[in-house]
Amino acid sequence: MFAWRRTAVRKRVVVNLPGRAFSGILWAKRGPLLVLRDAELLEAGREPQPVDGEVVIERSQVEFTQVLAGGGG
Repeated sequence: MFAWRRTAVRKRVVVNLPGRAFSGILWAKRGPLLVLRDAELLEAGREPQPVDGEVVIERSQVEFTQVLAGGGG
C-alpha cells in the first residue's frame, strides 16, 4: 500500500474521477477498490449531493485524491 493510502484511511478525502468527484471518509482499501463512507457526489455547477450507504470506487478510475486538512473521521 502506498504511504498516502495508509495515512489517508479514516480521513476525509476528495477522490477525483473524470467529470466528477466524491468527498467522504476513506474507510477502506480493498484490493483495487476504495470505500468511502459519509460521502457526497461533487459535480461542477451543482450543489453537493449526499450519497446513501458506501461508495465503492475502482482505483483505476481515480485521477487523484486529496486528503483534506483536519479531515479526521
